[in-house]
Amino acid sequence: MIWGSCSATTYATCHLDDGIEVVALGLDVTPDAFQASAALLSGAERDRASRFAFDPDRRRFIVARAGLRTLLAARLGVTAEAVELTYGSNGKPALAQEQAESGLQFNVSHSAEVAAYAFSFGQAIGIDVENIRDVANADNIAARFFSARENESYHALDPIDKPLGFLTCWTRKEAFIKALGDGLTYSLRDFDVSLLPNEPAQILRVGDIPGAECGWTLRAISPASGFVGACVVRTTGVRAGSTATYSMATSSMAQS
Repeated sequence: MIWGSCSATTYATCHLDDGIEVVALGLDVTPDAFQASAALLSGAERDRASRFAFDPDRRRFIVARAGLRTLLAARLGVTAEAVELTYGSNGKPALAQEQAESGLQFNVSHSAEVAAYAFSFGQAIGIDVENIRDVANADNIAARFFSARENESYHALDPIDKPLGFLTCWTRKEAFIKALGDGLTYSLRDFDVSLLPNEPAQILRVGDIPGAECGWTLRAISPASGFVGACVVRTTGVRAGSTATYSMATSSMAQS
């Protein structure tokens, strides 16, 4: 794990297998750091920020997007302002024009005061993070969106473990959907992910294809203390699940 600073806030970098890099960034910044972040955004991004109804959401978006620009710029060898982004039909950002020829793939997620970024070269990638909490109507959401196998595992958990189990399953499913981007799409109920505490983090099934042969690898991440997350990347060959959780948890995450 490597520590550094980005847009005047603390970040942590973790290198997964398959050449994947995950960066966690604190979004609670000083006024000066916030102004520096806002200066990096494009006009379209400023317009989008202005449409947020609540100031905390607007501030988080600005700092998270400035962090994305800074991290992409470091990998492309350009300034943060020179990073050119485009958006798919589902809103997933990607590099535009000549910068896309670099092969750099990335994805972004944020929850509360933490943002997480995943980077790879030449491999589709998705990431999702959530702060651990009780989710209202979690059982009803699981019944609607989790597969039969996932619901069985979820309801087998002790009540005290269900909030983490729910968010573990949710982030893993969201990371996979985000990795798909504008390509193939699946109903959330058409694939299975593991969610029990002692199970390897893995995709268990995609349609009629066993997870080990589906062409995607799932890894569990912990971007900060009190958060759970997942990263999914396109791979080739048969891959096993991993019991490792790649942790970047630290009380310093939100410091400037």
